[in-house]
Amino acid sequence: MINVGIVGLGFMAVTHIKAYRKIRDARIAAICNPSGRRLDGDFSNVAGNFGDAEPVRLDMSQVTAYRDYAQMLADPTLQLIDVCTPTQSHHTLSIQALQAGKHVICEKPLARTPAQAREIAAHAAAAKTYFMPAMCMRFWPGWSWLKTAIDAGTYGRCLSAHFRRMAEPPGWGHENFLNGALSGGALLDLHIHDADFVQFCFGRPRKVYSTGYTRLSGAIDHVVTQYEVGSGATVSAEGSWAMAPGFGFTMSYLVNFERATAEYDLRRGTEALRLYEAGQPARVVPCDGPDGFVGELTHLIEAIQTGRPPTIVTPADAVSAVEICDAEARSVETGQPVVL
Repeated sequence: MINVGIVGLGFMAVTHIKAYRKIRDARIAAICNPSGRRLDGDFSNVAGNFGDAEPVRLDMSQVTAYRDYAQMLADPTLQLIDVCTPTQSHHTLSIQALQAGKHVICEKPLARTPAQAREIAAHAAAAKTYFMPAMCMRFWPGWSWLKTAIDAGTYGRCLSAHFRRMAEPPGWGHENFLNGALSGGALLDLHIHDADFVQFCFGRPRKVYSTGYTRLSGAIDHVVTQYEVGSGATVSAEGSWAMAPGFGFTMSYLVNFERATAEYDLRRGTEALRLYEAGQPARVVPCDGPDGFVGELTHLIEAIQTGRPPTIVTPADAVSAVEICDAEARSVETGQPVVL
């Protein structure tokens, strides 16, 4: 059994709590919030833009509550620290947890700046424990299918791919999300999922060209990027949290292979992924299995148990994702392509 301590008790903490409850060998043993909020284990008023609305309440007779992060890190019964705090604190909290000899998972983005991200990765490389960035799309049903299809050449060469992640403004954490100096806007906080998935499927881009605009945060709240990748495929992604209230959230992709077209749209529910092949009727590809949050946390728990480091996503991957997003922001600002 791996004992987990969660720091930061907002929507992402709730999302992770729900995922841990589906993992047999993980136990939430501690929670930490310097503000004192939700240390009673009652998360019933926490909501976000995806997932079910089932309220979460922890049995605090089985969980230790901390306001002092250093005290939680000093708890010898905790093996894993889960950082679910706002972006600007990831750098300090992740390094402190590594220095305390804990395994660490940190929500995306890894850090607010590439320099901070690289510093976290350096500490992770020097640690005897494991550090894993929480890039859940690498584990998401339908998206992991796409990665396999591209790598295996199942439908021939990938000719083009377009990814979209669109949302109305965040309904929570406004003091952080809507302060672009802290969050990096939708480009860094939301769109980074697709920037990372692009590099997961096609390798680190050689060049980016981005356009976009600021609407809410003072940073880039809507971005469209063209990626130059080594395979020569035409690859692009669009991300936004500038949609009108009531739009909600959706994510999708449209990928064209030599012998098939794959289309994923979250809003189709159980028929999210459709495959079109010449001479055959369109068919739904089942996206079975747990969601990406369960997938990523299971991957890390198993790594800790077996003594083999996580492989599907690494600190270097997370650093690269922040660097790609930083290049996209510079491209928006200058109106010019940026070489990586």
